[in-house]
Amino acid sequence: MKLTELKVGNNELISWGSRTYVMGIINVTPDSFSGDGIYLNSEKALTQALQFVQDGADFLDIGAESTRPQHVPVSDTEELDRIMPVILRLLEEIPLPLSIDTSKSSVALEALKAGAHMINDVTGLNGDPNMAHILSDWDCPIVIMHNSNGYDYKEIKSEVRNALENSVHRALSAGVQPENIIIDPGIGFGKTPDDNLVLINELQSINPAGYPTLIGTSRKSTIGHILGTSVGNRLEGTAATVAISIARGVDIVRVHDVSQMKRVCTMTDSITRSWRPENWTNP
Repeated sequence: MKLTELKVGNNELISWGSRTYVMGIINVTPDSFSGDGIYLNSEKALTQALQFVQDGADFLDIGAESTRPQHVPVSDTEELDRIMPVILRLLEEIPLPLSIDTSKSSVALEALKAGAHMINDVTGLNGDPNMAHILSDWDCPIVIMHNSNGYDYKEIKSEVRNALENSVHRALSAGVQPENIIIDPGIGFGKTPDDNLVLINELQSINPAGYPTLIGTSRKSTIGHILGTSVGNRLEGTAATVAISIARGVDIVRVHDVSQMKRVCTMTDSITRSWRPENWTNP
């Protein structure tokens, strides 16, 4: 199976495989690992979102609970208090599909009621038992990410693939439509730097069913370990991981630096997918 299209809300069909789609990250948290969190300020979130639109983003991903290692969990109520004003404000001004980064079904439900378009669950539907049913009821796209509490893998590729297959089965059993499923190998979640590098280089081997794939390598610690750079100095490393991921067939890249990574995607797509932007010059 190779899924070719996805309809997100009232927007045009997403055509998988034609080019790489860019998802801009908007963190409405006080403790984002990347230091770019916007806390309790809808107008700052709107300013960032408008910049991402100008920079060429295709999706926005809004998160109100940090997923960095040793993060402090927040309650459903606190997460809703952080994220709902931002969702409502962005829906007034932003033409892009809004993805909500949450593992709580109550947050997902309220976000979808408000008009959000898709859910990004970093637990891979292994957290909240009601999440898959909410997503089925709303017939919305879901990013299913691999997550693990430890590093003790015997064979990283097969174990991640099997775990993702189990999560996909959970989604399908709850009534989620196959065309609404996007998978994510979970770079940086319960994996060593070596594990992460293997997964980036072997993306196709963990996705035998052919679901669209999202990857989030932006500013991750693996880049810092390899290059010896701080979070704010990982642009080139992120660009390398994005380019390789595209060459390995990824469909969406989730990034902080939309303008720069959009150019990386455009150039890499031009090489690997024979895609050309509308304004390209052909001498």
